[in-house]
Amino acid sequence: MRIALFTETFLPKVDGIVTRLSHTVEHLQRQGDQVLVFAPDGGITEYKGAKVYGVSGFPLPLYPELKLALPRPSIGNALEEFEPDIIHVVNPAILGLAGLFYGKMLKIPLVASYHTHLPQYLQHYGLGALEGLLWELLKTGHNQAQLNLCTSTAMIQELTTHGIERVELWQRGVDTELFCPELACPQMRSHLSQGHPESPLLLYVGRLSAEKEIERIKLVLEAIPEARLALVGDGPHRQALEKHFAGTATHFVGYLTGEKLGSAFASADAFIFPSRTETLGLVLLEAMAAGCPVVAASSGGIPDIVTSGVNGYLFDPEDEFGAIAATQRLLAQQQERENIRKNARLEAERWGWAAATRQLKEYYTAVSSQRLAVSSLTQ
Repeated sequence: MRIALFTETFLPKVDGIVTRLSHTVEHLQRQGDQVLVFAPDGGITEYKGAKVYGVSGFPLPLYPELKLALPRPSIGNALEEFEPDIIHVVNPAILGLAGLFYGKMLKIPLVASYHTHLPQYLQHYGLGALEGLLWELLKTGHNQAQLNLCTSTAMIQELTTHGIERVELWQRGVDTELFCPELACPQMRSHLSQGHPESPLLLYVGRLSAEKEIERIKLVLEAIPEARLALVGDGPHRQALEKHFAGTATHFVGYLTGEKLGSAFASADAFIFPSRTETLGLVLLEAMAAGCPVVAASSGGIPDIVTSGVNGYLFDPEDEFGAIAATQRLLAQQQERENIRKNARLEAERWGWAAATRQLKEYYTAVSSQRLAVSSLTQ
């Protein structure tokens, strides 16, 4: 099958969406499919055998790490030359509109997927009044597709409630070889804790951006004076966070990738995730695969992954002290913590990328078959 994939973000940027897409592209290519990726230009022209068509763009004012790449006629030329069997548009916003347009114009089956809960993000950037308008735009875009995919049951309900049709679940996936408990490392623990490996080590991994609500971790840190906090990642909110956490035992680590990232997960005592805007929370599954106990807000797609008291802890996102109580309990109960580590790993082992990609391919085949059936009826 020939698949044209439109995405607003791709390598070399690192985030949950890029992680899912890079594994998906790799597994599709392994299975003999051909993928052409349309993405903002990041200097990459090929990935795992797939051609990457970079479209020049400019930084998003509120989030300079993201580029806005505007549709242009050359995209249509590249699509016609590639002759895709299906177009998959990831988070149709700017560049993705070209995928929707050419899919309709060239009569190519369309699949769209929803990974970023943009309407909730608006609240964190002072644009909450635009939420209704954004939902209308999302509905208009997504309903052009024959199938819309979400990565959690909560997001299926959210999209359906707001009028988006033909919504199905795209199952989660995680690299259980890269993220594993065996990567726990005294040197990494010492690095993350800034030379205090004996102290309880709290970890956050992800974008340093306003919608992640990382400020809320400070209350947990203050309630456990002996604890250390490592924030792995970077983003537009870093300077504000450095001021917010000034004077606390917080280490801004920057980006980690590959085995170093896996080692960071495996070497920490607890992964703290206060965000209330997650469609899935892939990073939580990576932490669980590494055997790192998770303390997370019971919001969005997170309850699909974490069963509180079994393979992690969930807290009421509106309770400022919920994360504190859950973290204190986790650190105080060593045997319970070890049980949670084991259960978290077992849960993660159920969700490999190969299975997630097989499911996606089945969706592609079904949508393509629908088009062929319609075409035969109209001839």
